[in-house]
Amino acid sequence: METVDLARMRVVPLRRPGLWTASTVAAVAFVLLAVSVWRNPNIDHAAIAQYQFAPAILAGLRTTLLIALASELVGLVLGTLLAVGLLSDSWVLRMGSRLYVWLLRGTPLLVQIIVWGNLALLFPHLGPFSTNAVLTPLVASIVALGLNEGAYMAEAVRAGLLSVDRGQYEASTALGMGRGLALRRIILPQALRVIVPPAGNQFISLLKATSLVSVIAGGDLLTAAENISSANLHTLELMLVATFWYLLVTTVASAGQHLLERRLGRAHRSLHEAA
Repeated sequence: METVDLARMRVVPLRRPGLWTASTVAAVAFVLLAVSVWRNPNIDHAAIAQYQFAPAILAGLRTTLLIALASELVGLVLGTLLAVGLLSDSWVLRMGSRLYVWLLRGTPLLVQIIVWGNLALLFPHLGPFSTNAVLTPLVASIVALGLNEGAYMAEAVRAGLLSVDRGQYEASTALGMGRGLALRRIILPQALRVIVPPAGNQFISLLKATSLVSVIAGGDLLTAAENISSANLHTLELMLVATFWYLLVTTVASAGQHLLERRLGRAHRSLHEAA
């Protein structure tokens, strides 16, 4: 029987003409679309250059980042609490958490923002304070986005907690740890590898969803662009300015998510190799 010398064999890559053709067509179509938009005579490029770094636009960008970061923090804390409630032995906590997630995920985010922005119509006063004085457009934006984010983060955290082997819970109990201590020191650190990808995707979606608070004049990037365009009528130009900044911040967030996922993946592999 003839033997085969594997060392002298030459590996030939699989030819994939369909993939290369589709990729080329997609790239050419994207370039043609971008060029046609940029060369459109109805777009004032001088206005884009003028307002790209305008103080009002940069102030709106800072507000957008503030709203996104604050809302994500609220969502993470609330989502963790809701996830614990969803997995609780208490029927009341389970049903309460499920009802919250069902309600917030089942209604449009825009409706929730409008409700919080106009809460004074239902409750003119919150205790001794005026509702409008407490729930300013900025605060209402953070509350609406944060509460909505918590409903989505609850499912992400719940999936992460369920991914941890049941033996980890039992080992923590055997060491005398309470459920809260075990959750903080043993369970959550291991669940992060599963939680981070959907949490990162949610944050990127949240960055874009901040544009919805413009309906209550939340002071965000889109609100600033709309205010300027209403004065100079350069609507498309200001939308392109806002689009540039949204693309920039989401790209940075995506890169950060990728680096964090790689780091958690290496840590997970090192832990298994050590075990």
